[in-house]
Amino acid sequence: MTTQAIHIWGDSIGKGIIFDEARSRYSLTAWSYADQIKETFGIPVHNHARMGATVIEGLKTLQTRGFDEQVHQDEIIAIEYGGNDCDLNWAQIADNPEQDHSAKVPLPIFREKLMDFVQLVRKSGGRPVLVTPPPLEATRYFNWVTKGLNATSILKFIGDVQHIYRWQERYALVVRDVAQKTGCELFDIRDHFLSNRHFADLLCVDGIHPNQKGQALITQLVLQKLALWK
Repeated sequence: MTTQAIHIWGDSIGKGIIFDEARSRYSLTAWSYADQIKETFGIPVHNHARMGATVIEGLKTLQTRGFDEQVHQDEIIAIEYGGNDCDLNWAQIADNPEQDHSAKVPLPIFREKLMDFVQLVRKSGGRPVLVTPPPLEATRYFNWVTKGLNATSILKFIGDVQHIYRWQERYALVVRDVAQKTGCELFDIRDHFLSNRHFADLLCVDGIHPNQKGQALITQLVLQKLALWK
């Protein structure tokens, strides 16, 4: 591996955040892929990922603040968004299930901003790598986001619980499409999760964040990819 550093832009998945059931709170995984990259390849990871971040927020930060560190030619810049972008305001839906409700970042805007992100990274001299969001487990996620809300009203709006999975899937498809259209490398962790017959075992109780086993799988895939990328 010849790159001098790796830069991560994304949300809590890229940050390595899991839900700690023992403490009933979100926290950083004890041993992250960033630690493993440094130990295996001896290169640092500059992690700009933030819990709750959307591609709009990440792009705005990069446009106004920059990388905070020097980016050498062809250094890997991983771009991992979609999980928060597709999120809906569940409280508003519970109160008004008959109305239309938009995602935090509507799909056409998500596509546009993702392409802008790739272009900006290339202008900086970096090597963009688009990362698909891991799949969610619809039933578990539905139970999580409807806590304290009118679940019946929310179900009336979405039609069926599995629609949540399909809704998120569309954002993953956009990531793949943007990678193809821009000639950008793709790190398809979603496909690896789905290839596991029991992929829900890789997710936290909230049904969307990879748990310790899920983060271990991501780490394994990252190390395999880095060994191949020259």
